[in-house]
Amino acid sequence: MQPLNRLQIAWRAAQDIEDGMLVNLGIGIPVHVADYLRPEADVFIQSENGVIGAGPLAPPDRIDTDLVDAGSRRITLRPGGSIVDSAWSFAMIRGGHIDVTILGAFQVAANGDLANWDMRLPDKGPLVGGAMDLAACARAVWVVMEHTTRQGEPRLLEACTLPLTAVRCVRRVYTDLAVIDIVPAGMVVRELVDGMSPADLEARTGAPLAFAPDCRELTAPPIAMG
Repeated sequence: MQPLNRLQIAWRAAQDIEDGMLVNLGIGIPVHVADYLRPEADVFIQSENGVIGAGPLAPPDRIDTDLVDAGSRRITLRPGGSIVDSAWSFAMIRGGHIDVTILGAFQVAANGDLANWDMRLPDKGPLVGGAMDLAACARAVWVVMEHTTRQGEPRLLEACTLPLTAVRCVRRVYTDLAVIDIVPAGMVVRELVDGMSPADLEARTGAPLAFAPDCRELTAPPIAMG
């Protein structure tokens, strides 16, 4: 059994983005989703710092230090893209104009509760940031994260133990082991990495799982971590 790496998780989430979507990407794994959009996809990536239409990473000869995404990566601007100030950017978010926000998380609960900040981290402090606006106001919330902590503890739980970012907001979770939808009845596994049995996944999850009748293999192309 070979789990996906962080870039492969981002690739898998990118495959579900549909033409015409306005998509917000959080920092961490989510910012890499923009690098793996289908070439033919007509998608606008919104970055909460005020970029509407973020393009791929800028090559060395096109770097503009004033054009960065929420993760401070030097990016390009797609045709038709624009730059706005924070007030306009958050007006888009709070006004419900974001089709999908893709966020990282520490924990996700079976009812869709999201915890993606931790005030106990001394080097970060209590910085929930714009994630609370995105999680509460986007039309759909997808989470990309590793299935367990470095200590092997589940990140998918019956109830979050960390401070909540927003309640009952997550619709889909992409991990290094599975793709899981969150529905009113709980968590439904749609895809599972090759070599992992349902029992193995359940042992790594802190909430009951159902497996879709058409549950298929979770695959991604080889992508080396830089």
